[in-house]
Amino acid sequence: MDSAAGITLHDLAIGDAGWIIARHAELYAADEGFDATFEALVAEVMAAYIRNHDPTRERAFIAWKGGRRLGSIICVRQSDDVAKLRLFLLEPAARGLGLGRALLRANMDFARAARYSRMVLWTHESHRAACALYARAGFSLAESHPVRSFGVDLVEQTWAIDL
Repeated sequence: MDSAAGITLHDLAIGDAGWIIARHAELYAADEGFDATFEALVAEVMAAYIRNHDPTRERAFIAWKGGRRLGSIICVRQSDDVAKLRLFLLEPAARGLGLGRALLRANMDFARAARYSRMVLWTHESHRAACALYARAGFSLAESHPVRSFGVDLVEQTWAIDL
């Protein structure tokens, strides 16, 4: 899939999982002070996806431009009717260019085509730009509560949308 900005979206390939894990760990440590338990969580999500991937119901989108990865988003099966958005990430240099919107749209379009009736996601209140993007796309905040995770105090959120 090509965009007007010369960005292409590819399915997960060799090396992408390692990049997703490393960039999540590095960016969240730098931006939010997350500890290594977050890297472990991302690695567990990626391992489960790779081991159990059903290509008819699950898909990864990796954004590339000029030989560089710029972002990721993954649609996974939570149940027969519910898809879960996972591992949404944009490189700092790619933020504000519409790539997040394009990745989210591709993920939601895939979920609709895979015949899910609902999509959910888990995030943190501190991800204000992402939460604003979810709201603009039609997601509603379903749950919010304070927690201590990844070595910091956070407000976890669950968002959902009927597809």
